[in-house]
Amino acid sequence: MQYMMSYDLMETYRNTNQWLGASALAMASYPVFSMVPNPALNWMAAWGEVTERTFQRMVVKPDWGIRTFTCKDGKDHLVDIETVVERPFGDLVHFNVAGRETRPRKVLLVAPMSGHYATLLRSTVKSLLVDCEVYVTDWHNARDIPVSAGKFDIEDYTLYLVDFMREMGPDTHVIAVCQPAPLTLAATAYLAEQDPDAQPRTLTLIGGPVDPDAAATDVTDFGRRVTMGQLERFMIQRVGFKYPGVGRKVYPGLLQLSSFMSMNAERHANAFSDQISRVMRGLASDHDAHNRFYDEYLAVMDMTAEFYLSTVERVFKNREIARNVFVVDGHQVDIGKITNVAVITVEGAKDDISAPGQCIAALDLCTGLADDKKASHVEPGAGHYGIFAGRSWRDNIRPLVLDFIDANSGGPTRRPGKAANRNAAA
Repeated sequence: MQYMMSYDLMETYRNTNQWLGASALAMASYPVFSMVPNPALNWMAAWGEVTERTFQRMVVKPDWGIRTFTCKDGKDHLVDIETVVERPFGDLVHFNVAGRETRPRKVLLVAPMSGHYATLLRSTVKSLLVDCEVYVTDWHNARDIPVSAGKFDIEDYTLYLVDFMREMGPDTHVIAVCQPAPLTLAATAYLAEQDPDAQPRTLTLIGGPVDPDAAATDVTDFGRRVTMGQLERFMIQRVGFKYPGVGRKVYPGLLQLSSFMSMNAERHANAFSDQISRVMRGLASDHDAHNRFYDEYLAVMDMTAEFYLSTVERVFKNREIARNVFVVDGHQVDIGKITNVAVITVEGAKDDISAPGQCIAALDLCTGLADDKKASHVEPGAGHYGIFAGRSWRDNIRPLVLDFIDANSGGPTRRPGKAANRNAAA
């Protein structure tokens, strides 16, 4: 599978379907056909519209769509997305609300590199902008990075986080969502040993596989069933001629998307069938619920082969983070060296990707951290997405995380009467 031909074949299939959708829509929309109304032509136009949009979105990076923010003064302030640190494989960006007084809470939101862009956290960013200065790790699509930029594996990812934390300074509160939770924990421990003054004040780990064996899911079972040789043979391809990263070995976004959708194939099929029906009846719109969800869900990015393979081998199979034997740049990280950073874990009771138990394992690894600097929360009834972007996040988890930040900020921002480091379980 490690040929540019395979990559270009997938892109050709995607491009062809986009063209078929556009052609069907154009053909069925000829004015002359309106003289004799035909339901088949209406269906053809609706199918074409949905199909063209679906396959087009697969290669488009979504926009953040956060242009203005209404502050307490009642005015709309422009939001400038500024690049603070620019690197080949990812940038550190700041959502600067123009004309607003700087918020006392400075938050680094670590986005996952697991197939989707950092824009997947759009609603999370919006909710935090109210009370915080928000910074986000904006990872790049591997197909757009020339081979000359070198490799990028989980050690490089961890060192990027170290550099971002150093750039932001010690008054930072880090929130890691899903996949980066174990690597963010390792980056914090690395700083605890190498540069203690650059450590963040708090670390919030949301639904991450710190110890994948703590609770089995389909993701962990897959990691156990397949060998590294099988993964490298069937999942890795070389970027084709169309993109700047031509020749780079990647786990293609289109291949990832097919895996995502196959897990709930019937539900996705019904969703698209229903959308075609809504378009036929004139009930669909550019920003309806279907398009808002799938515009983001279908926008996938390639991961470097070394990042994907090292994640599976070192985090899931060998459990290097869980066993506290993770090595970064020749240095074995000791998570027990974290002594000043308050740590809270958040899990969803119905999370089928990173099940309860996988993330809270981080607290057991922090052997040098006092109990009053540890906290955990399991959100009843919440799935994976809900704990960082859904109603559970907005109503319950976000206030809890902000209280935890305030209780451990060392500043005057703590709201009185709120519990600080509480442990809750469902």
